[in-house]
Amino acid sequence: MADAARQLASLPLAVVLLAPGQRIAAANPAAEQLLGQSARRLLERDLGEVIRFEEPRLAERMAESEAQISARATPVLVPGQGTRRLDITAAPVIDQPGWQVLTLQDGAGAEALRGEGSEDTVLRAPEILAHEIKNPLAGIRGAAQLLGRKVKGSDHALTGLIADEVDRIAKLIDQMQTLSRRTPPQVEPCNLHEAVRRARAVIEAGGKAPVVIEEFDPSLPPVLANADALVQVLINLIANAAEACSTVSAPRIAVRTRFASGLQLHRTPEGAPVRLPIELRVSDNGPGVDPAMADHLFEPFVTTKKSGQGLGLALVRRMVRDMNGRISHDREEATGLTHFRVHLQVAPKALAHHKTKEDVA
Repeated sequence: MADAARQLASLPLAVVLLAPGQRIAAANPAAEQLLGQSARRLLERDLGEVIRFEEPRLAERMAESEAQISARATPVLVPGQGTRRLDITAAPVIDQPGWQVLTLQDGAGAEALRGEGSEDTVLRAPEILAHEIKNPLAGIRGAAQLLGRKVKGSDHALTGLIADEVDRIAKLIDQMQTLSRRTPPQVEPCNLHEAVRRARAVIEAGGKAPVVIEEFDPSLPPVLANADALVQVLINLIANAAEACSTVSAPRIAVRTRFASGLQLHRTPEGAPVRLPIELRVSDNGPGVDPAMADHLFEPFVTTKKSGQGLGLALVRRMVRDMNGRISHDREEATGLTHFRVHLQVAPKALAHHKTKEDVA
């Protein structure tokens, strides 16, 4: 299995590990290149000797080791290079008080991250771990099959769920490995409500069982989507909602489906408008997102969680975009609800009819 140092060295993003007091404890090759100094020369130096933040407020926030920071195109003085505009993120290291991880991205890379499909570069990181993840998945699937031969009733159904989820995760890993080739996953007619219930079953089987209110429109036709990716999107959104409202006295999560006619998204290569009349909404009554972070929620490495990595919603957006869909976030202060809305296409009638005949067969 690849060690952490090798994985860090493989990242195209400049990463600097800061010990308490903002002393540099490690720097990957991308950081050496960006800062123009070797890791050996950087070690044990104060961060302020290597880069200087020209925004006083940012410098103050960096001094708070528990702060989550995301800054775009901020002016930074790099000795010997002059002032450069860098995209910066900083986050505390889990269970290591005073330690921080700092990432730096310069002009060309930052533009790639900000453009359409901006998460592509960052989301290629799972390719590094794909082999290591798939091996234990095969073992988990084999163990589930063995257990399935020995148990009955509801327990047997759980072993089937484990095996199915292993297969689904393996497929997602395969899809993530193709991101660098920009190959979208295959889409087909999908029952949106079945995807919601599958996602809930996975979350409940994992020991996290939030109370979810279903507000479904039973008349909705199938949507054009990738079934596995759709389930993963829902798992992320429902799990995030559960965590967001875990501190309120009466937590409430609602999943609503409805027609939202008129919404279009011009995203096909030919420039044709894509109609997105089906809305899936996941709502919670938690305290909401910090307004300063709201515009950056779907960007890589942006998170409001102390233990978060900031890739979950970036991956969700990528999967939704691959289905020619759209995802958005808004806060309704009057009701105290936070909404994540996914808009999808209706499956063409011919495809839906073909799928129905296959299901009957």
